[in-house]
Amino acid sequence: MAIDNSEFTVQVLQAVELFKLEPTAKVILVHVVSDTSEFDRAVDRPHAQGNEIAYREVEKLLQSYQQKLPCQSELEIVSGEPAEEILRLANIYKADLIAIGCRGLTGVKRILAGSVSAEVVAEALCSVLVVRSR
Repeated sequence: MAIDNSEFTVQVLQAVELFKLEPTAKVILVHVVSDTSEFDRAVDRPHAQGNEIAYREVEKLLQSYQQKLPCQSELEIVSGEPAEEILRLANIYKADLIAIGCRGLTGVKRILAGSVSAEVVAEALCSVLVVRSR
């Protein structure tokens, strides 16, 4: 499950809850810090000076989501290009499903910002659940 700290995260979590996950299921909560972020280097080295607080905030947020899951779960906080990292982790964990939010950008905004969800759908080796904003 690819999540961030936006309002879409709650919607993605609600969509995943509809699957009625068994206790034996395993969910990987993934947060990708974009390369353009100020604390991108700190993600792989959580003890980097000045960035540890930002890393810990993301970690606490993911842990709060993790506690709501009825099954086993792990956290992955990585830096890089979001779509690339989501796909890389899905391949490493041999994911059956990727759940991701979609901002619903169109036109010039989509061209400039890109669409992580569209890239994940196009490149994923497994099924992808795209949760649109309401």
